Amino acid sequence: MTYRTLISAVQLSERQKAADLIVVDCRYDLMDAEAGHRDWLSGHIPGAVYASVSHDLSSKPVTDHGRHPMPSPETMIKTFSKLGIDSSKQVVVYDNAGGAFAARLWWMLRYMGHDAVAVLDGGWPAWQALGLKEATGEELNVATQFIGSARPEQLVLLADVMTSALLVDSRDPDRYQGKLEPIDPAAGHIPGAKNHFWKLNLDASGQFLPEDKLADQFTKLMGTTTSDDVVFYCGSGVTACHNVLAVTHAGLSEPRLYGGSWSEWSADKTRPVATGDAP
Repeated sequence: MTYRTLISAVQLSERQKAADLIVVDCRYDLMDAEAGHRDWLSGHIPGAVYASVSHDLSSKPVTDHGRHPMPSPETMIKTFSKLGIDSSKQVVVYDNAGGAFAARLWWMLRYMGHDAVAVLDGGWPAWQALGLKEATGEELNVATQFIGSARPEQLVLLADVMTSALLVDSRDPDRYQGKLEPIDPAAGHIPGAKNHFWKLNLDASGQFLPEDKLADQFTKLMGTTTSDDVVFYCGSGVTACHNVLAVTHAGLSEPRLYGGSWSEWSADKTRPVATGDAP
């Protein structure tokens, strides 16, 4: 069976010894870029290699100038090859933040044409809750040659943002409304954007809501706009991927991502900014 959106801890444990499996730990802390790597060394799912949001899933600006610039397709190919990923591999990615960071790698792999990738539902906490085996120390996979090509229609660039049929801001309501802004130059949101905080995709245990509930909340959010015409953004193109994942898992067509997100948009004081709880 191929997993393309989510996989449970039980399902992963049953498949753990499969030769075609690649597991990637994406734990990360926005306030301490090295914390995730330290956590991985201290304990991780056996066989899991590590990918950092700042070092592996971001690069020098190419398509955007946000806080976590999207790597070029050539850089993604090198990273995936280093992680041991090729077309024969089922990839499972996880973190300890409800999929907030793992979804970025999920999105990148799909962007490059590799659909056999799933986020571990509930992440590291779900694995530990079942008392499953853990490993410590550094692990590396044998490098492969990843072959893939970008789907440029899935990545929205700055020049095309305002032509989007529907923009959705994935940040928490206070940042969307402009009540606070702890990181970026301006507070508020892109004019016309609705708000859907990515954490609304999760239940109290940090696992994704059932597909029908996800479908219901996104259908209400999008109204008459079809999901493949919706563009999600966040602070830096990371947690917006969580919303793209949730929509796709709900059985709707895959939305698009504005990679530069608010960190790019707000960097130029001449760009319009909206505040309050209305688009």
